[in-house]
Amino acid sequence: MKIFNYKRVPYAEMRAFSVHILTASGSFLAFLGVVAAAEHRFIDMFWWLGLALLVDGIDGPIARKVRVKEVLPNWSGDTLDNIIDYVTYVLLPAFALYQSGMIGEPWSFAAAGMIVVSSAIYYADMGMKTEEYFFSGFPVVWNMIVFTLFVMDASAMTAMIVVTVSVFLTFLPINFLHPVRVKRLRPLNLGVFFLWSALGIYSLLMHFDMPHWAVVLFIISGIYLYCIGAVLQFFPALGKSE
Repeated sequence: MKIFNYKRVPYAEMRAFSVHILTASGSFLAFLGVVAAAEHRFIDMFWWLGLALLVDGIDGPIARKVRVKEVLPNWSGDTLDNIIDYVTYVLLPAFALYQSGMIGEPWSFAAAGMIVVSSAIYYADMGMKTEEYFFSGFPVVWNMIVFTLFVMDASAMTAMIVVTVSVFLTFLPINFLHPVRVKRLRPLNLGVFFLWSALGIYSLLMHFDMPHWAVVLFIISGIYLYCIGAVLQFFPALGKSE
């Protein structure tokens, strides 16, 4: 008589649920980021945020590989992913912006409020993606926006203008780039995205004290990523293969 029958162990379910645990771990990384931001350790906060985004980038492919939706149909990976995304893409960056005092009182409070409220509404939009996988409206990537403001050491006026314009664009039918899924100009888009990411890592290693040329290149690449979706929208033939 066998005491342990390994064939009855639900390996598929265990693998699938481990992916959910991986996704959920982003919430703890975000919590560590909140602690760092509360203590004004913004470099540490962005490292934690970057690690959370790395988890966000790998959990999807793993989930598809182990067929999480089929194996665990009663657990919604999409819902879990949206919760983690809201915390890491929206709530933590908004808190960092407020905590830094970059904009100054009371405007920093107002800016953070606009960010969290507009983003919550955006996450409820069922039509946020176009057929070409662009985002329709600013896709509430406040982690990138706030990080850029920190790197460029933005003035209060500049930061407030960027926040206000981005909140406004959240609700307009203007395309924004998904650097991986959009096929048009994909090699260029990915190249610019990797350049922006590399310079971002460099800025953290340098404690936001990069050479001027690197800051300028970081800002230019960020502007490209911010605007190229609208450019491709208004020039629909641009980047399409014959």
